[in-house]
Amino acid sequence: MEEGEYESVLCVKPEVHVYRIPPRATNRGYRAAEWQLDQPSWSGRLRITAKGQVAYIKLEDRTSGDLFAQAPVEQFPGTAVESVTDSSRYFVIRIEDGNGRRAFIGIGFGDRGDAFDFNVALQDHFKWVRQQCEFAKQAQNPDLGPKLDLGFKEGQTIKLSIANMKKKEGAAGTPRARPASTGGLSLLPPPPGGKASTLIPPPGEQLSAGGSLGQTAVAPGSVGGATVSWPQPKPATPAIADIWGDFTKSTGSTSSQTQPGTGWVQF
Repeated sequence: MEEGEYESVLCVKPEVHVYRIPPRATNRGYRAAEWQLDQPSWSGRLRITAKGQVAYIKLEDRTSGDLFAQAPVEQFPGTAVESVTDSSRYFVIRIEDGNGRRAFIGIGFGDRGDAFDFNVALQDHFKWVRQQCEFAKQAQNPDLGPKLDLGFKEGQTIKLSIANMKKKEGAAGTPRARPASTGGLSLLPPPPGGKASTLIPPPGEQLSAGGSLGQTAVAPGSVGGATVSWPQPKPATPAIADIWGDFTKSTGSTSSQTQPGTGWVQF
């Protein structure tokens, strides 16, 4: 046991009873019924501590904390701690005084749960000791430990199933439909003999050379008892691409029957 190791507390029970036990006559084990259970030799507190790999069962005075007896345990189960054959609440422990003298005494718990905790505390400690020994051996000889083979065998494949995964709109590799034109409207081709930028005026108006709409003369024809004559189109000139022609000339006299801005005939 090294000097630098610290002592940890594994279990504390407030009440334990100590009994004098007769020598064991056979190898069948100890029996608590052979003890004088109603007359314990000593009663006090039990505390289990660990220092390194060794556990210590300490019997202490419940008031002052003075040590009554101590049983070092280097192996469990073993000769340092033995269970009796006729009860789960009583044990036989081997105490030492530090001068080489040893003796076997019996201990017992009034509560069965305290006896269970006493047993489990020793089991857990020595389970940890065995694990530490295995880790130390593997650290010294790493080739002795089992090797984990994560490689694929010949012909072995894996299949991944990923749920709830959808492609986002506009993601890479997903073509998006392009609109026909800005604003969702398609442009029609220009009419024959005209330019694409020429505006089509409504009937009764003409497109002037500056690009503005002007009033036209309306000739008498037949509209509800009156006669209205629409102007005839004229081939477009190279200077002005007017698809309606020249409205300055029309059949009949229109100056006396046309009002500017209306396009209707006075009756």
